[in-house]
Amino acid sequence: MNAHTPAPLIPKVVLGVAAHPDDLDYYAGGAMAAFARAGAKVYYLVLTDGGKGSSDRAMTSERLRDMRREEQRRAAKLLGLADVFFCDFPDGSLENSVDVKREIIKTIRQVKPDVVVAFDPSVLYFAPEGLINHPDHRAAGQAALDAVYPLARDHMSFPELLEQGFGPHNTATLLLIGFDAGQANFAVDISDTIDLKFAALGEHASQVSVQQLKEGMAQQAAKAGAKYGYRYAEPFTRIDIG
Repeated sequence: MNAHTPAPLIPKVVLGVAAHPDDLDYYAGGAMAAFARAGAKVYYLVLTDGGKGSSDRAMTSERLRDMRREEQRRAAKLLGLADVFFCDFPDGSLENSVDVKREIIKTIRQVKPDVVVAFDPSVLYFAPEGLINHPDHRAAGQAALDAVYPLARDHMSFPELLEQGFGPHNTATLLLIGFDAGQANFAVDISDTIDLKFAALGEHASQVSVQQLKEGMAQQAAKAGAKYGYRYAEPFTRIDIG
């Protein structure tokens, strides 16, 4: 174990919670593939319909939604995911609402993850790289944190889910996505899965040109890896829930 890292993380079930198709592939795709390759069942929960992310004036939200979901399914297959769950909350106006939290809690209680991956809701921006965190990312992150602790744990929270057969579940570890690798306290070695990450991102043709991003992302992964003794890594803030 590297001196900079907490105990090794070898999950059996992983749930990634994000606002849009491509979010998790972009920020955690290498880690998700590494977890799957090590034997974990890995799931995604995508909260919004993804129907706003296009500059094409002829595009409709319905067509874009269907395109992006198919892109995400193809990407998930490349990464070795067990399944992807989609919600229909409107892209661009996600809120940390009761309804959003209910969907996350339901999925947590359904798949019973020992690790949940989500956005760090405290990240508003990262000035050194000119990045502003999308408001949907912040809402998704806060709702995921609320769902993991304490709501999915407590049987009297959302009793209608208990009546439907979704019993309480304790998630052991959270991995939070941020922009500043220097603030992270943990990293996942993606030296053997970075190519899978790029392949998965290549499926999101409606959103990104992976060829334009590849060099910069490889440099970021190498920088994160150097801190932990890996060739390439994805950094996270790790919280082991007591």
